[in-house]
Amino acid sequence: MRALTATALGVFLLDQASKVFVLYGLGLAHRLAIDVVPPFLNLRMAWNRGLNFGLFSNETDVMRWVFVGVALAVSVWVVLWARSQPGQVAVQLAAGALVGGALGNALDRVVYGAVADFLNMSCCGINNPFAFNIADVGVFAGAIGLVLFAGRHKTP
Repeated sequence: MRALTATALGVFLLDQASKVFVLYGLGLAHRLAIDVVPPFLNLRMAWNRGLNFGLFSNETDVMRWVFVGVALAVSVWVVLWARSQPGQVAVQLAAGALVGGALGNALDRVVYGAVADFLNMSCCGINNPFAFNIADVGVFAGAIGLVLFAGRHKTP
């Protein structure tokens, strides 16, 4: 459980620190766009009130709290489930990344009313219109890690 806790805390703190730096240090909330290494890496301010890619977004405050509740419930479930997987460090790391990312985005919803997305990457003539954040990377990498590593040590 130490690996899960350390990873969750690391992803959460990295996510929140990056948001504070980008929003307040660089002033992206007011500037809205900063080209870092175009087109490969740009900072584009986007307030996501929905799920991935703005899915289920609306302006009602109810959905904000529903998403916070879902993130907390999923995080608790993942931690409880991961406790039943002793000795599988890869599973603990993946679960920690997912939980840290989910809690980072949940805190955004509580503090800002929406998730602060700001990373935008494009390549090879493809213009990506979407933005994401470190928490999103944690959730995605954690989910993929759980799919790949969970259940690998079960006896037939």
